[in-house]
Amino acid sequence: MIKKGLTERDICSKYITPALIKSGWDLHTQIREEFPLTDGRIIVRGQLHTRAKNKRADYLLFYKPGIPIAIIEAKDNKHSLGAGMQQGLNYGEMINVPFVFSSNGDGFLFHNSIAKDGKIEKEISLEEFPSPERLWKSWCENKKITPIQEALITEDYYSNGSNKIPRYYQLLAINKTIEAVAKGENRILLVMATGTGKTYTAFQIIWRLWKSKTKKRILFLADRNILIDQTMTNDFKPFGSAMTKISKRQANKSYEIYLSLYQAVTGTEEEQNIYKQFSPEFFDLIVIDECHRGSAAEDSNWRRILEYFSGATQIGLTATPKETQEVSNTDYFGKAIYTYSLRQGIEDGFLAPYKVIRIDLDKDLTGWRPDKNMTDKYGNVIEDRIYNQKDFDKTLVLDKRTELVAKKISDFLKQTNRYDKTIVFCDNIDHAERMRQALVNENSDIAATNNKYVVRITGDNEEGKMELDNFIFPESKFPVIATTSKLMSTGVDAQTCKLIVLDQRIQSMTEFKQIIGRGTRINEDYNKFFFTIMDFKKATELFADPEFDGEPVVIYEPKPGSPPLPPNDTDDGIIDTPPDNGIDDGNGDNGGDPLRIKKFYVANVAVSVIAERVQYFDAQGKLITESLKDYTKKALKNEFTSLDDFLIKWSDADKKKIIIEELANQGVFFEALAEEIGKELDPFDIICHVAWDKPPLSRKERAEQVKKKNYFTEYGEQAQKVINALLDKYADEGVEPIEETKILTIQPFTKYGTPIEIINIFGGKAKYDQAIKELEQAIYSY
Repeated sequence: MIKKGLTERDICSKYITPALIKSGWDLHTQIREEFPLTDGRIIVRGQLHTRAKNKRADYLLFYKPGIPIAIIEAKDNKHSLGAGMQQGLNYGEMINVPFVFSSNGDGFLFHNSIAKDGKIEKEISLEEFPSPERLWKSWCENKKITPIQEALITEDYYSNGSNKIPRYYQLLAINKTIEAVAKGENRILLVMATGTGKTYTAFQIIWRLWKSKTKKRILFLADRNILIDQTMTNDFKPFGSAMTKISKRQANKSYEIYLSLYQAVTGTEEEQNIYKQFSPEFFDLIVIDECHRGSAAEDSNWRRILEYFSGATQIGLTATPKETQEVSNTDYFGKAIYTYSLRQGIEDGFLAPYKVIRIDLDKDLTGWRPDKNMTDKYGNVIEDRIYNQKDFDKTLVLDKRTELVAKKISDFLKQTNRYDKTIVFCDNIDHAERMRQALVNENSDIAATNNKYVVRITGDNEEGKMELDNFIFPESKFPVIATTSKLMSTGVDAQTCKLIVLDQRIQSMTEFKQIIGRGTRINEDYNKFFFTIMDFKKATELFADPEFDGEPVVIYEPKPGSPPLPPNDTDDGIIDTPPDNGIDDGNGDNGGDPLRIKKFYVANVAVSVIAERVQYFDAQGKLITESLKDYTKKALKNEFTSLDDFLIKWSDADKKKIIIEELANQGVFFEALAEEIGKELDPFDIICHVAWDKPPLSRKERAEQVKKKNYFTEYGEQAQKVINALLDKYADEGVEPIEETKILTIQPFTKYGTPIEIINIFGGKAKYDQAIKELEQAIYSY
C-alpha cells in the first residue's frame, strides 16, 4: 500500500482513528468525525438562494459528551504534517478549545495554546497522541478548576438517545455558564440572537445543575403565557412530574422546577405577590427569559422578584441586552458571559438573512398641513400645524396612507406568494385594526372565502390572540397576514414568516432587534431560507447604528410606478377608537377645542410613493446592488485575476462541474443569469460574457461549430457516433452530464452497447477520458 496514493478519508480510517483509540479515546462517546460546525451562510439574490460551503472539522474530540476539548484536521499524505493546522486553529477558536492537531498520517503537529513550557507547537508520532485524561488535566490546571468544580462541570447533558448534541455556540454558552456557576458566580448574562435556541440552551443548563443537585429548586420566568406553555411541552418536557406552572396565584411547594409569567408573581397588593408565599431562600436558581423586558430596570416589578430571591443564582437570557440611562442589563447581571450575535448566526447559516424594501411616502417626508378650518371626517376642526411621520396614526390618521401601505404589501405578496406568512407592525391597536380592514379590501378575493386570511392579533382582542398559535404553526395555512402593534414583537416563534412590515415608528434598538428576530428562523421544509422587511417609517435606518450587529442582504427603494420587487429578482393596552363626537378632553363637556382632540381622521388626502430602494449587503457588511449580473461580475473577478487566468483554470480542470459548483456556492446563479441574458448558455459563456463582456454562444451553437470542423475523424465510425451523441447531450443539458460515465447507461448510448463496451470502442477508460477532454477543448475553442 502506497500511503501517498490514499485519500484523506483513508488516512483518517487507517492511521488517525487507530492512533486515537490506542491512546484511550472512546470511538463512540469521545470521537466525532466530520463534525459540522456551521450550516453555511445562505446567499440571496432576488428570489433565489443557495448555501455557501459549511465548516466541518475532520475530528472533534470530547472529554465527555458535550464537552469538546480538541480539534484534528486531516490531510492526505501528499500534504505536509502541518498543512491542516491553520484551518484547525480557526475551528479551535470557534469551539474555544486549546488543543489543535494536524496530521497527514505520518504523525501529528500538536498545537497547545496553554503549554507550560511555552513551546506551543511540536511534532509528535502517532503513538504519542495524548490521552483524554492528560488533555483534560492540563486544561483544568490552566483554568484552576478544583475537583469539586470539576464534578459539576463534567455533569452529563440531557440526551434522548439520538446522539444529537447542541450546536457549537450552544455548547459554548452552556459550558461557560456551568463553569461560572461552579466557580461561584451568581449573576450571569447570556446574549443569544433570536432563533438560536435560547430556551433549549437554558434547559441544558438547568438540567445539568439540577441533576448534579447543585441547584435543587429552580424558577424559570418568561413574559408571555405562550412561551411558558411551549417551553413545558417542548424543551422542558424531560423534567416531567418535577415541573409545574405557577398559576391562579397558588404556590404549591412540592415541585422542583417552576415556570411562571413575571405578571403571575407580581402585584401591588400583598396577597397578589405570590412569590412572597415562598421564603427568600426557597429557590436556588432563577432563569429569566427575555430579561431585557424589565428585570434590568431598578423600579420594575419584575426586579422585585429577583431582589426578593437575591440569594439565588440568577441567569438572564436575552437577544437584545438593554443599555439606557434608566435601564441596564449589565449593571445588574454583569458583562455577558457569552454572546452569539445575529450577524454570526447569519454568517454560520443558522439564521435567515433578509433584505429590506424601503418605501418613502410623500406626506411622511414633506409633511401635511390642513387648510384653514378644515374638519376631519367626524366634523372636528383639525389643529392648524404641519403633521409628519411622528404624528401619523397617533394624532392624525390619513386613510389614503393606510390604503396605500396595504396596497404595497398586497402587491408584493401577489408578486411572490400570497400565502407567505406576514406580520404588519403598526403604531397602536387602532392602527392595527384599520390596517386589517385595508388589507382585507386589497385581498377581497381570498378574504371573501376565508375570513382568517387577515387577522388582528393585539392585546385587547381575544379572538385575534386565539389565532396566534395558528399563525405560528407552519402546518396552518391561515391566518396569513397578522396586523399587530406590540404583542408579536417578542417571543413569537414564527418559523415560516417571510415578510415583516414596519409601519411603526421605532426608536429603540432593542425593540428593532426583537422585531427583526420574528423572521430570522429557517424552515427548510417550508422553503423559508430568507425573509423581507418592508419599511414605511424609516425604522431600518437603525441598521446604521453601531449597536446593530447584522446587516440586511439588500435594501430596495423603488421609484413611483416601479414593481414591488427589485429587478432580477405585546400591545400597549390602549384602544384608540374614535369617540362618537371626535372630542375627548376627559371632562365630558366636549368643548370643541381642537387641541383636545385625541386623534383626527382624514379621509380624502392623497398619499403617494416618493421612492423605493433595495440594496444588498455582502458578508462583510458592504453594500452591493441587487443586479445578478453586477454581483456575479464582482464574484468572478475575485475568483479569477483575468480572462486568461479563467481560461487556464477552466482548461486544466479535470471536471468543469467542480468550478461550476464552487461558484454556485458563492451565489453565482447560472440558470437565472442565462434566463436574463436570454440564451441557453453554458456556464463558460456566462462567465466570459458577464465578467469580460465576451459575446456569448448558446450550447447549441457551440455544438454545431464542433460538428462542422470534423475534429474527430481520427476515431472510428462507432466512436464518432458516440461523440456526436455526447455533443447533442451537451447542447441539451450542458457540460456536467457528459463528464460522468453514467450517461452511457441511457439513450441513445445504449444502442452502441454497454458502458464498458462503449469505453472499449475508444481503447479503454484512459483513452475514453482523453476523448472527453479533447471534446471539451473543441467545445470551448471559440
